Amino acid sequence: MCIFCSIAKKEINSHLVYEDDTVLAFLDINPTAVGHTLVIPKEHYESFLECPAKLRDHLFEVAQMLAKKLEESLNCDGLNILSNVHEAAGQSVNHFHVHLIPRYKGDTEIIHFHETENVDFEALKEKLK
Repeated sequence: MCIFCSIAKKEINSHLVYEDDTVLAFLDINPTAVGHTLVIPKEHYESFLECPAKLRDHLFEVAQMLAKKLEESLNCDGLNILSNVHEAAGQSVNHFHVHLIPRYKGDTEIIHFHETENVDFEALKEKLK
């Protein structure tokens, strides 16, 4: 069984910080930073790609509210808000979830963006239309 489904059903204890009828949020047990929070739908969806729009939108409203609380209460300098889709992108639990990761100046865990060489933007744009 999915560990996040077990948490949603209260079969596994968690450090719950938010719950409503369809969504819950809890502190990550392997946090990247103090306050690292996961927001999940109670119903199982493999990833962001499968989650119905209405539920996805509500989950992101909750994530935004919690991100503001994290920023205010922890005085962090920023936040990473992300959802990995599939193992190749770092998804380790196949249940849609959003990470809220407080960030502080001087952190060593930084997501780096870099230039990609030889991108055929015209061909890529056509594929995405």
